[in-house]
Amino acid sequence: MHDHTGFKDRIDEVLVRLADEEERALLGLHVELSPLSEQLRRSLARGKRIRAAFLYWGWRAAGQPDCEGVIRAAAAMELVHAAACTHDDIIDDSRMRHGQLTAHAAFAATGQRSTALAMILGDLLMGYAGHVFTSCGLPGAYLARTVPLWSTLLRETMAGEFLEVLRTDTRATREPQVSESLEVCRYKTAKYTVERPLHLGATLGGGPRALLEAFSAYGLPLGEAFQLRDDLLGTFGDPAVTGKSNLDDLRDGKPTALLALTLAASGEDDRRLLAKLVGNPELCAEEAVSVRELMERCGARQQVEDMIGERIVRATDALATVSMPAEARSALCELAGTAADRSR
Repeated sequence: MHDHTGFKDRIDEVLVRLADEEERALLGLHVELSPLSEQLRRSLARGKRIRAAFLYWGWRAAGQPDCEGVIRAAAAMELVHAAACTHDDIIDDSRMRHGQLTAHAAFAATGQRSTALAMILGDLLMGYAGHVFTSCGLPGAYLARTVPLWSTLLRETMAGEFLEVLRTDTRATREPQVSESLEVCRYKTAKYTVERPLHLGATLGGGPRALLEAFSAYGLPLGEAFQLRDDLLGTFGDPAVTGKSNLDDLRDGKPTALLALTLAASGEDDRRLLAKLVGNPELCAEEAVSVRELMERCGARQQVEDMIGERIVRATDALATVSMPAEARSALCELAGTAADRSR
C-alpha cells in the first residue's frame, strides 16, 4: 500500500505556497483583487491529487528517484485541473463542487459579474500551471523534452470540452451515440487525467518509447473508466457524498454514454419521457427519479458499470507489457483501482 496521503500532503504544500505567493503579488497590484486571490486559494484547496500522482509515478516508472522537483512538476497538473473545472462549471452552470460553491457561484453570491470573473480565474490558473511546471527545479534539458507534450495536453483538453458543448447543444437534432460519448471522454478526461500526466512524468525522466506506449494502453481505458464513473455519479450519486448536484447532467442533457445507452434501449414511450425531461433546465428531483428508474430498468446503468470494469482490466493488463520498477507498477495498479472505483 502506497502512502497517497503523504504524497497528497506534499502536493498540497506546493499549492498552498503558491496561493500565499500569489496573494501577496495580486494584492501588491491592487487591494480590490482580494476576491480573485480568495477564489484562487479555494480552487486549490481541494482534490484527491490523482493527476499529480500519475505524473509522479510516470517519472518513477522511468527509473528516477523521488525528489522535490518532480513533486512541484506534478502539482502543475492540479492547476490544469483547477482551471478546467472552473471553466467547466461556468459552461454547465454548476453551483457546487466538493460541497462548496463553485467560483462563478461564489462571485455571484457577492453581487459580482460571476461569469466574467470566473473565466479570468480559470485563465489565471492555467497560466500558473505552466509557471509551476517550468520553474519546478528539474534540469532545463528534462523540461525541454516535454514542450510538445504540454501543448498537446492543453489542445486535447480544450478539444474535448468543445466537442461536449457542441454535442450538448445539438442534442435536440442529433441523438447521442456511445462512440461519440467515449470520444468526448477520451479527449476531455482520459488524456489529461491519466495518459498525458504519465507521459509527462516518463518524458521528464527520460523513459523509453515502449514505456510511453504502455502508458497509452493503460491511461486511455483507465481515463475513460474514470469519466464513465463520473457520469454515473453525476446522475446516481448522493450529493451529500459527492459534494455536487445529481441533477445538473440531466438538466443539461449531457451526451453521456449512460444517456446514449438509455436511448438505444428505450421504446417509444420511454423516449418521449426522456425527450420531455432530459435537457429541461427546470427538471425537479421527482422527475429525475423517473429518469434514473428508466436507466436502471433498461440496463443502461449496468452496461456502464460493465464498461468501467472492462476498462480497468485492460488498463492493468497493459502494465505487464513493459519493464518498470516494482514500486511504480504496484502504485499504478493501485491507482487503477481507486481512480475509477470511487463514490465521489
